[in-house]
Amino acid sequence: MIMLGGGAFWFKSQSDDLLQATTDSRIRVTTPRAGDSISSPLSITGEARGTWFFEASFPVVLTDWDGLIIAQGVAQAQSEWMTEEFVPFQAALNFTKPNNGNPHGTLILQRDNPSGLSQNDAAVEIPILFK
Repeated sequence: MIMLGGGAFWFKSQSDDLLQATTDSRIRVTTPRAGDSISSPLSITGEARGTWFFEASFPVVLTDWDGLIIAQGVAQAQSEWMTEEFVPFQAALNFTKPNNGNPHGTLILQRDNPSGLSQNDAAVEIPILFK
């Protein structure tokens, strides 16, 4: 906390935000971690609750700083997914590094939602840097 002219300002550590982006009560991402520099092909690993999957998979999207999709694919369960427990997953994305002068991007892991109902939507966004 910093006191300036009678006002108080709270600063939250960026590392707290980065950790929260890669750990969730429903999904835990091992690689890449928030803030990692990535290159193609990108290997994505972690574990998610079985309820995150449908037919043993869920969508994965990589965007540039402007939110433009530069790669998308599917993460596959590596063991029995019909459970409420954590299930290991992996995915790989091939992409071309954005040429917009900004190294920032976002990896988005989306809960598979075959119902199409918005109340069943969920996603984890992980900030990354392009090498």
